[in-house]
Amino acid sequence: MSIRKLWKTARSPSVHISLGVLTVGGFLAGVAFWGSFNTALEVTNTEAFCISCHEMEANVYKELQSTVHWSNSSGVRATCPDCHVPHNWTDKVARKMQASKEVLGKLLGTIDTPEKFDAKRLELAQHEWARFSANKSLECKNCHDYKSMDFVSMSEKARVAMKRAAERDQSCVDCHKGIAHKLPDLTQHASSAMGKLEQSIAVTSFSPNASYYVVRGIEAFEDAELKVVAGRINPATEVKVVEVASDRLKVELAGWRRTKGFGRMINEMFGFNIASGVVSRAVAQNAVHVQGFERKEDPMTGLEWERVNVSLWIKPAGLTDRIDDIWSFAKDTYRERCSVCHTQPDEDHFDANTWPGMFNGMLSFVSLDGDSQTVILKYLQKHSADFSTRKH
Repeated sequence: MSIRKLWKTARSPSVHISLGVLTVGGFLAGVAFWGSFNTALEVTNTEAFCISCHEMEANVYKELQSTVHWSNSSGVRATCPDCHVPHNWTDKVARKMQASKEVLGKLLGTIDTPEKFDAKRLELAQHEWARFSANKSLECKNCHDYKSMDFVSMSEKARVAMKRAAERDQSCVDCHKGIAHKLPDLTQHASSAMGKLEQSIAVTSFSPNASYYVVRGIEAFEDAELKVVAGRINPATEVKVVEVASDRLKVELAGWRRTKGFGRMINEMFGFNIASGVVSRAVAQNAVHVQGFERKEDPMTGLEWERVNVSLWIKPAGLTDRIDDIWSFAKDTYRERCSVCHTQPDEDHFDANTWPGMFNGMLSFVSLDGDSQTVILKYLQKHSADFSTRKH
């Protein structure tokens, strides 16, 4: 039979087969297709399938085996699809469709070595964190239901945190990143963000008697040859340019220091522990570098403070005249990184001298590089209750 006759037969109404037979046949064909589709779907929804490629078996699967999700006192083990594939059918199919790009990654060898995998670890983790946040960690809650938790048997610290989370139906992964797999190097990510900020706002030309702000912490020197280290100037600190040379700047750092001890820590204002930088003992005691002015006693502590100007040399890089951009970066980072386990306090919830203790308590729950920590803390202090115009 020719192709033309086959096509004509297919388009013509049936003469020899009844409508009932066609209906039943179509139904059976649909059942067979549906059954085959679901069978294939479930095959791809097993741990054996997940680790059939060495990218997963050699990396995250090995990491899982050292966690409580693999071995625990209750004898319940979570498999890959338990956590990474939605349990309801429609979301499961949507997730499988998204996974098509993972097949492309397999073909291209995107993460086929440990080095490639670690380089992509942060990006991969962020995709999963975003998915868990969007569905409030639905996969976790298939096993860990807030309503079934025995808060009384928890430690006091866990009870307080979990009750708050339950009240907001919070996503589990907000506080439990790294519970089953190694965390990415978040400090490197934060440092990269600071680097991008510096590149976008740093100035390249300087004028004598003009003031600029340090974007990232910079090393300061005693001498114009930049050989003898004098100390370090913190991010978001204002310096005044005194002398401009092709490869160096002489700057003046104004601030206050306590007279007790060597007076190495330079603070931005009298009575406030807002650190602008720190100098060496030699510089702190050298009248050539540190010029002292008035002295006052802090009524809150009884300590004497001295107003000083510190003369230092620095490299002509990493300075900006756009302090608002630094504050915007600090604000966004604070809102993003310091709200994973709770609703972060408003900036003016504490005064400037209380913020360091409160902020240091948060640092054990987040990963921030040193410059990011310093600039966020200074942002919180400079926008604290001491400087807020909002009435409480």
